Amino acid sequence: MIAAIDHVQLAAPAGAEDELRAFYVDVLGMAEIPKPPVLAARGGCWFRAGSVQLHLGVENEFRAARKAHPGLRVTDIEAYAARLEARGVRVTWDDTLPGHLRFYTQDPVGNRLEFLEPTPTA
Repeated sequence: MIAAIDHVQLAAPAGAEDELRAFYVDVLGMAEIPKPPVLAARGGCWFRAGSVQLHLGVENEFRAARKAHPGLRVTDIEAYAARLEARGVRVTWDDTLPGHLRFYTQDPVGNRLEFLEPTPTA
């Protein structure tokens, strides 16, 4: 039986690892985790924040998905959005999900990322 999501895999073009590290570590505040040596030889990089893991793998003929994305739950979403904007990241708010505050952004290679926080119920 499925118990949890272990990680989410996103694609990236070859040679984008330094740019991805700068974004996922310095901007989003995630930690890079080492890839097993046999997988590291393929390129890409892995990141973690708490129990959440994002794996960025090299894809030949990379094209960022326009709709597919991970939904990442955050705390203090307004402060988190301000953190990203202060680092030059474009944040697009979306108010169409009842019971949540959320925004979208893109990583440096165009992967769509959703950040959301449930709103307190009355």
